[in-house]
Amino acid sequence: MKIKIFIALLCVSNVVFAQDARTEQWQADLITYQQELEKRHIDLFHQMDKTAFANELNTLRDSIEQLSDWEIAVSLMRLTRKIGDGHTAVSLTNWESHSFPITVNKFGDKWRLVKAPKAHSDMLGASLETIDGMNIAEIERKLSTVAQYVENTHSETVRIGNYLPIGELLYALQITESPDRAVFGLRTDEGKTARLALTTLSKEASVQDKYNHLTVKTAAIKKPLDNKFDYLWYSIIAGKNATYIRFDSYPPFEEMVSFAEQLLVFVDENQTRQLVIDLRNNGGGDLYVGLVLANALNLIDNVDWKDGVYVLTSAVTFSAGASNAALFRQLLNAKIVGTPTGSNPTGYQDMGDFILPNSNLRITYSKRLFRLQETATNGLLPDLYLEQNWADFAIGKDNVLDNVIEMLH
Repeated sequence: MKIKIFIALLCVSNVVFAQDARTEQWQADLITYQQELEKRHIDLFHQMDKTAFANELNTLRDSIEQLSDWEIAVSLMRLTRKIGDGHTAVSLTNWESHSFPITVNKFGDKWRLVKAPKAHSDMLGASLETIDGMNIAEIERKLSTVAQYVENTHSETVRIGNYLPIGELLYALQITESPDRAVFGLRTDEGKTARLALTTLSKEASVQDKYNHLTVKTAAIKKPLDNKFDYLWYSIIAGKNATYIRFDSYPPFEEMVSFAEQLLVFVDENQTRQLVIDLRNNGGGDLYVGLVLANALNLIDNVDWKDGVYVLTSAVTFSAGASNAALFRQLLNAKIVGTPTGSNPTGYQDMGDFILPNSNLRITYSKRLFRLQETATNGLLPDLYLEQNWADFAIGKDNVLDNVIEMLH
């Protein structure tokens, strides 16, 4: 009997020790979070009061024992969001997470399924109405309070869509009843309803799984087979005296110099009069690398510099992508076409980061304040507003790019 009692007491003491150790580690991480942000951020309290910030951290510190690790992370995300700039955030990239095998995009007031496992491909395009019985409006509201890398309403919508499949996050927000399984309520435009019971996958399994997805393209542009980058390439626009430049992300500086030199030769050989620079999927990088492209293009005399340069933007266009769009408007006399960008041309940017030593959460912060236009606006506002509409997207048509091509000669 004494041996059993001793073993029971030992087990209890081990549990208590583990809980105490976990609490101490999280407390240490929260101290690091506060100290490093106050030291590194260019202007941490530009929107949130310093006392309120400290009070929320203290409340979180006192609640550690009652919260799971994901609930602590969610609380920290909620606090970080209140700092109020799109580059100060809690990144989940270092954490193991699992996601439901779907992708949703918002069109109008509906969240549409644009990627799904092949077994459920008949539901592509359907509207997401509920998850485990909770309606999508409430889900959107909950996610909006913790979504990171948000600078305006446009990027908020994009980030909500990015976070919506993450199982652990939905569970921590009390949206789902389990972190790894949920029932998704869908409705097609024809009124057909379905309840899809899905389980989450690891990041590795998600890559290997088989999906069907909706995409858009235009017949006038063919991606070259010999391009070095999937995210940066150029092509003639069929039937037009114009070159299309797809600019989704940033290569190293030296690689951009090489790319720009090849582009100059291509544009000169084709005597291009018009340029279309597509930044709709550019989520950011090094804006100074983007200026290498602007510098090179500015050397071309045969381009119509009065009316012949177009830059396409969307809510996904963020950080350096949005900054480059604003600078291309100034330096290349470009007409901005599309929808407002996800980050603002005047705001806190240039991201740094540090790692919380125990939880391994990556914290990012703003190092600079950029003023790329005199008037502050929510996103870089287009000269011509063109939105991808659902009717065209559903049949694979890029109505934004098609409209721009029609304006070319």
